Amino acid sequence: MTFKRFFHIISYLQYPLMAIALYYAFKPYIDGLEQIKEHPDLYFESVNVMLLFMGLGLSFSSLQDTTKTQNKWSRKVYEDPIKGKIMIFTIILMITFALVTGLLGFFIFQDNRIHDLSIGLIVLGLGMFGFLKAGVELFENHRKDKNLN
Repeated sequence: MTFKRFFHIISYLQYPLMAIALYYAFKPYIDGLEQIKEHPDLYFESVNVMLLFMGLGLSFSSLQDTTKTQNKWSRKVYEDPIKGKIMIFTIILMITFALVTGLLGFFIFQDNRIHDLSIGLIVLGLGMFGFLKAGVELFENHRKDKNLN
């Protein structure tokens, strides 16, 4: 087994991590809105854990094989030079928003709930760096104007 194949197999860990993030996204609503009213800290805790698992899931997604696209939508985006650049720019904006918001919340606010959410946003932003790397590689590998095969 090659390293490339090994990392591609490990990249499938993104799916259970994203499923856990999805669980924590809906956990406050599953527990009931009354519970949120009584214990608002549980809501912030769930959102923080969701952000942490989303960041981990996104970091594992960057281990996939970038010579292949996952679906038709990705292929259409990354084959088109304009759509690919828009996608990469959008990812950069999302990373910037997550990191700046997380760092500001971490250093400015004293509230523990905001402080914890800030850590989740920072982990999400860092996880998205790998996602950006994979997006750039997909764009370079599949754009039609550079790869005329």
